[in-house]
Amino acid sequence: MHITTRPATRADLPTLLNFEQVIISAERPYDHTLRPDPVSYYDIGELIDAPDALVIVAVHDGQLIGSAYAKKKRSLHFVQSEFHAFLGFMYVAPEHRGKGVNQLILTDLLAWARANDLPEVQLTVYAGNDPAIRAYEKAGFKPYLVDMRLNLDE
Repeated sequence: MHITTRPATRADLPTLLNFEQVIISAERPYDHTLRPDPVSYYDIGELIDAPDALVIVAVHDGQLIGSAYAKKKRSLHFVQSEFHAFLGFMYVAPEHRGKGVNQLILTDLLAWARANDLPEVQLTVYAGNDPAIRAYEKAGFKPYLVDMRLNLDE
């Protein structure tokens, strides 16, 4: 199986918008505060065009099978590095999971972060999303800060 990666283009938007909806559907059980559909997490077109971001897609037999982005973000004011790379939009089609697709995408995004002198990479994941957490830990990520919330509407 030959899988390649490349920067996303605006021509990829229809498929990428579909990926986003699949991600949102998968994450709904972890967050009851998400707005009803239609909802969007990202402006993918803006990320594709942004000089301080990179959207990567994985391709197999001419079909997009995965995606993710890295974006330069300002770090918390009390840490040493002024900026870091933030990852999001991490998706691999179910039939291609467990085949190293995410690692191929991460390799490109980490290379981009290094090339842009960003010394750290961060991402967010829902606390109950154990499969995603395990995948990120396998890739070398470690928990950093834990966001907590109290919903007063319940």
